[in-house]
Amino acid sequence: MEADENRRLLKDVSDAEGREHLIETDPAKLGNFDEALEKAGFGKFHVLLVILCGWANASDAVEILSVSFLLPAAEKDLDLDSYKKGVLSAIIFVGMLVGGYIWGALADINGRRRTLLLSLTTNAFFGLMSSLSQVYWLFLLMRFFSGVGVGGSIPVIFSYCGEFQPKEKRGMMISVVATFWMAGNIVAAGLALLVIPSGVGYVNPGGFSYDSWRVFVALCTLPALTSVVTFFLMPESPKFLLENGQGQKALEVLKTIYSWNKWDDRANYPLKTLIPSERARVLSTDHGGRRTCSDRLNEAGKNIRISLQMTVQLFKKPLTWATVPLLLIIWTISFGYYGIWMWMPQLFLQSENGNGSVCSVDPNDVNSTSAAPKPGDNTIYLDSFYTSLSNLPGNLVAIFLIDIVGRKILMSTSLLMSGVIVFFIWFVKTRLEVLIVFCCFGAVSVVTWNVLNVLAVEIYPTHMRSTSLGVQGIVNRLASIVGNLIFGILIKTHCTVNILLVAALLVFGGLMTCTLPRTKKMSLQ
Repeated sequence: MEADENRRLLKDVSDAEGREHLIETDPAKLGNFDEALEKAGFGKFHVLLVILCGWANASDAVEILSVSFLLPAAEKDLDLDSYKKGVLSAIIFVGMLVGGYIWGALADINGRRRTLLLSLTTNAFFGLMSSLSQVYWLFLLMRFFSGVGVGGSIPVIFSYCGEFQPKEKRGMMISVVATFWMAGNIVAAGLALLVIPSGVGYVNPGGFSYDSWRVFVALCTLPALTSVVTFFLMPESPKFLLENGQGQKALEVLKTIYSWNKWDDRANYPLKTLIPSERARVLSTDHGGRRTCSDRLNEAGKNIRISLQMTVQLFKKPLTWATVPLLLIIWTISFGYYGIWMWMPQLFLQSENGNGSVCSVDPNDVNSTSAAPKPGDNTIYLDSFYTSLSNLPGNLVAIFLIDIVGRKILMSTSLLMSGVIVFFIWFVKTRLEVLIVFCCFGAVSVVTWNVLNVLAVEIYPTHMRSTSLGVQGIVNRLASIVGNLIFGILIKTHCTVNILLVAALLVFGGLMTCTLPRTKKMSLQ
């Protein structure tokens, strides 16, 4: 009976593809997607894939953090005041909010690899153009579009990487990709320390200038540019192909994985036919030659309708009880993490003033949320190195324990511990104590970010996986913005309220993890 069902499914896909091919009847040469991945092996291809996806993830971190370091050096060139600095710091997040959803939805329609290439190219191109911009408004516009690219690659990277991984290794490998965010932070801080104070570049006071901070901005696009080149050589996700009625192309990709991992000829791959997904959809890729403007508009309208339909499905049963808790958890960690992190310089300032507590805040002191250093002050670079390196223990915990302990236990523990650590910020008095607490917070909270990346891939079906990551990105950015606004308002009276609010939200997020579904070592939908 099972063999008959397999033949029927295969014939259905053959008819849907509009061509005839040999229907394999030998059960040993038939397999579902999990079996196909298992027979392709785990090895060199997966290592290369994780490095490339990780480097793309690092490129996003570099692009985001670079603004913090260029602000003091660009102050005179772009005529920056406190307001303009604040807008410039926030504009990339606005771009990410827009790009995350658009690119995520497109990745579920047009494919992971193609969307990654477009989003990374957008990031690199507009980042490079911003280094050439001589006036503030143009620089701001270029950074916005660079943010649109960054917002697109973040959700798609994890979908793309996760769909190549066998279920036994998936949590660990996605966690490794997430770890590269720390590497991006270190690269950005290192480049800033080496390039910006060096004075390298061309300066013409009466005309076009390309001084050291612009060179720094240009160098920050190199990770994205190199990622574009490498992804040209990579295949499309076989899971995406199979779920979209392209089983033969998925099989060819699996043969490539087999050849890399086994150092064997592609023809020796044991499976000859993949059992198609029961929910496979067939997307039209034949446009009958050159398309008219009307054709393109119709396709764009169709894509928008599909994207909205997939978004609505995220909040319908059976996904409701996964989506709502997951978004609440994302809100708690984003509100707390970015709120605390953006106000870290102020806490350092209060500790140096010797007021007895970092929460002894003078309202007249609170005039900036920028983490940028003053000219000639390299302290922020060193602080960035320390806080970035503090993520390493948490990353290692996530990599090696996520497939053993499980997602829910690991994330719940991380959030609860993060809440306790934030609470103790209330009691620290010296700069060293502030740095130690922030390093502890970074080491523990990063576990939650890594687990969220894994859960986002595992909970949702292939045809809406990147869309769900885009929606999560919107919640992430909104929580970051709201967190910074609330911190700015409340810290004028007393930062104790901020500290207790973040601690309570993180504990609430830790308790919410109990409602999430179990996904450890389960097959992707």
